[in-house]
Amino acid sequence: MYFVRYTRDYLELWNDFVRVSKNGTFLLMREYMEYHNDRYEDNSFLIFDDNKNDILALFPANRRDEKLISHEGLTYGGFIVSADMTQSLMNRIFVMLFQAMQNQNFKYLQYKTIPSIYHKCPSEEDHYSLFAYGANLYRRDILTVIDSKNPIPFQNRRIRQVKKAKMHNVCAYEINDYEAFWNILEANLAAKYKVKPVHSIDEIKLLSSRFPSHLRLFGAYEENKLLAGVLVYETDMVAHFQYIASSDCGRKIGALDFLFSYLIGHVYSCKRYIDFGISNENNGQYLNLGLIEFKEGFGGRSIKHDFYELDVSKMHVGSA
Repeated sequence: MYFVRYTRDYLELWNDFVRVSKNGTFLLMREYMEYHNDRYEDNSFLIFDDNKNDILALFPANRRDEKLISHEGLTYGGFIVSADMTQSLMNRIFVMLFQAMQNQNFKYLQYKTIPSIYHKCPSEEDHYSLFAYGANLYRRDILTVIDSKNPIPFQNRRIRQVKKAKMHNVCAYEINDYEAFWNILEANLAAKYKVKPVHSIDEIKLLSSRFPSHLRLFGAYEENKLLAGVLVYETDMVAHFQYIASSDCGRKIGALDFLFSYLIGHVYSCKRYIDFGISNENNGQYLNLGLIEFKEGFGGRSIKHDFYELDVSKMHVGSA
């Protein structure tokens, strides 16, 4: 097999493989990966078979000093593979990756797995390979997820909040007013955590224009006033609530609860999973109990998202 560094000459090949892969999503398309390419030195690979005819896997990655990171600018990374991937082939691909890293003077690998809910079929060959080659689990986040095939009822207090919103004639629908939503979001994050959104509003508008069927914004209104909003990243298997925000007035009358009820019960009732995202900080060591309990109130339960690291500088790797 052959590892080939990504260049823009391979853009269509890359995107076409992501589309047919068993674990890729639009976040791993080049138009998404490259919206912030000024921040990262791309070091992605395409892995071809012995005849250089077919792609076996893709590896979205960037260089950070002596580290190869997959991928620092994305929620998840790791190998993107087709349904033809087997465990023995994945093991061989990792050996080839270690060789390529040594040839490029990398010392360390940091590897973000793709959470299982995003897999179209079983796709955890990389987990075993990382374990087998001695990688260390240095971070574990918890996603709060609803499985639409096995729903758990809302907690009573969440139901009461939904009813309160209905009494105030709150309504919910898809919107395009990113400015109004971003004002609420930035105020929320500044007040609670003293941070800004990961994306700027201009970046989100750009991504929305590139992926209009994957980024969808929903709002809850009282008359003409936006009270709460959710920006959804939509993939084949998952509706991920990327950004969630509510105004003070919205919190008082249950606007966000009403919006969640609308999204879970109507817009995404047929989507296999709804992902509320993580409630962790400090590489997974800190769990925000209030935040995760709020998400669990809508029937969400935990799945893990693992991150590994490995020192490859002293590894003795033979031929794959």
